[in-house]
Amino acid sequence: MDNHTLIPHLFRTEYRKITAVLCKLFGIEHIEIAEDIASDTFLLASESWGVKGIPENPTAWLYTVAKNKAKDYLKHNQIFTEKVAKEIRHTHNESNEVEIDLSDKNITDSQLQMLFAICHPAIPIEAQIGLSLRILCGFGIDEIADAFLTNNETINKRLFRAKQKLRSEKIKIEFPNKSEIDKRLETVLITLYLLFNEGYYSATQDTKLREDLCVEAMRLTHLLTENKATNKPFVNALLSLMCFHSSRFEARTNEKGETVLYQDQDTSLWNAELIGRGEYYLNRASEGNVISKYHLEAGIGYWHTIKEDTIEKWENILQLYNRLLQIEYSPMAALNRTYALSKANGNMEAIAEAEKLNLIDNYLYHSLLGNLYTTIDTDKAIVHFKTALKLSKSSTEKALFSNKIIQLREEIDKKK
Repeated sequence: MDNHTLIPHLFRTEYRKITAVLCKLFGIEHIEIAEDIASDTFLLASESWGVKGIPENPTAWLYTVAKNKAKDYLKHNQIFTEKVAKEIRHTHNESNEVEIDLSDKNITDSQLQMLFAICHPAIPIEAQIGLSLRILCGFGIDEIADAFLTNNETINKRLFRAKQKLRSEKIKIEFPNKSEIDKRLETVLITLYLLFNEGYYSATQDTKLREDLCVEAMRLTHLLTENKATNKPFVNALLSLMCFHSSRFEARTNEKGETVLYQDQDTSLWNAELIGRGEYYLNRASEGNVISKYHLEAGIGYWHTIKEDTIEKWENILQLYNRLLQIEYSPMAALNRTYALSKANGNMEAIAEAEKLNLIDNYLYHSLLGNLYTTIDTDKAIVHFKTALKLSKSSTEKALFSNKIIQLREEIDKKK
């Protein structure tokens, strides 16, 4: 790997670690200082490695430079030294030398504690996701803007306001106490769930970006399963459903980047290793007596990895959706349930249930009805696909609906 590819790769994997450790060291109110030191470290790497060549251990080089830069900042910034460094020294050791711990354990602990800080209920959910992508996943502002289908200015403002909120609320980078950890963990899981969905269901055409979003959500969730305080059944259930969904990622688009519907996917492209991991975490999630929405969604995800298209499969999925809607009603879950209903009980019953939802401003609603009407009323199917085409913001989705309309019109012409 040459200098031009190695540094972006290391930025993605190591920037987040350095930033999390320094944020924990300096405090959340000095988050920009931590980010600047981490960024300066990579800038120096880019300049130095281009002239002197890549060091024998690039990661160790980055850590050494980051430590030295942090120590230099403490020595040369008087205000920071007076207000912060004394507390750091008091907390970490008795000498005048500040210890900057970039061990694997402290990196992991710092990232988890940072995750709980970022996912504080006082921070808006979009800002939580944005901060997680920036600080904990090493995403650039351009990538975050692309993921949210917005511009850099909007993202910068969103992150700035979120950091201000972290300061004003005086949020500490630490694990909540035992009595609060489940309550706060629920907020963390919602953020990770939405981060995963941002990748899996994103309208962006950048497939690599979408995959990276999913991978980062899975990485952070995995960190939670590796920590005794947060290794809860519902955390394992969330990681399980992420594995099941990710296992079908390659089959969801064709060579042209167009969306491939579930029933048309090439099952040979499904990732058997991820399916196995999903089953492993689903088994770990079975401990205890509490069933969360993540358990039920993981169960639905599991049945979607069964290749045989049987009534038993769809009846199981339908029953899981019924329980999911009882626990936490969601229009999208209700919409997805109608597809399972069509496979188990037929299209007419599913159409009746879907139309009751009346989600007329949602392109997925019209897409589903278009598919359900395809073998029953071609004209109605075309009307729904046209509406889905109009409402969709994704060019890949638009291409799918356009092709559906063309195919249906060709069928009508053949019958004439």
